[in-house]
Amino acid sequence: MFRNAVITGACGGLGQALAQELMASGAQVALVGLNRPALQALAALAPDRTRIYTPDVSDASAMQAMASEWLAHHGTPDLVIANAGVAGGFETADPADLVVMRRMLEINLLGAATTFQPFLQAMLDSQRPGALVGVASVAGWRGMPGNGAYCASKAGLIAYLQSLRAELRPSRLTVHTISPGYLRTALTAGNTFAMPGLLEPEAAARALLQGVARGREHIVLPRRIGWLSQALSLLPARWHDRILLGQPRKPRAHQAGATPIPGLSDTHTSS
Repeated sequence: MFRNAVITGACGGLGQALAQELMASGAQVALVGLNRPALQALAALAPDRTRIYTPDVSDASAMQAMASEWLAHHGTPDLVIANAGVAGGFETADPADLVVMRRMLEINLLGAATTFQPFLQAMLDSQRPGALVGVASVAGWRGMPGNGAYCASKAGLIAYLQSLRAELRPSRLTVHTISPGYLRTALTAGNTFAMPGLLEPEAAARALLQGVARGREHIVLPRRIGWLSQALSLLPARWHDRILLGQPRKPRAHQAGATPIPGLSDTHTSS
């Protein structure tokens, strides 16, 4: 099992569950997130083996500073999980939503690169096995009405991870793409549409870590949601779109039930 791990988005949901699993196994864990009280409560479970960091994952300089401190005090990680992510509805006709899309891309897509980059050379130099894990989504497999920003960010992440995996084939590092369906977290709490295969984050964390340890490069959580998505993709595009158009849409940033997106101006979220 992994002994030295870095996890972004560790404040709750899947990230928190991953941290708890790793800490329970005896690993040293860098807890990265924006909610310091939540991270402090989590770190209290293993204070001698954890450190708390609160950078914006889209800020490359802040992420490099975090990585430098972790490397200096705890050494080179054998597991880096880019889990930080935000979600929300998107309407192309509304110019205010362009800000939402930019911020979502910064966190969900750029944030993965800024998470891996500061650790990559040290992991390569160690010549030891290691894993880079990106938490994407089945939403990255196909665009959905009213969810263009999120789908685009996760589709971009999937492509980025494919590229990184190819680049690192000659090394002892592996790259893993995680595609969750619906997890019971704050990101799905405001959803009013059906969420088939809804999975608890603790179960998802265990399956993710087991899959990565076994070398699985593509992990869908739960597997049956992947089968459902693939089955729907066999339909003609017009039929598929018609089914999706009949579903309620994810709340946008200013609507009831929307989850907060860090870095968005108050003028947008309250408009």
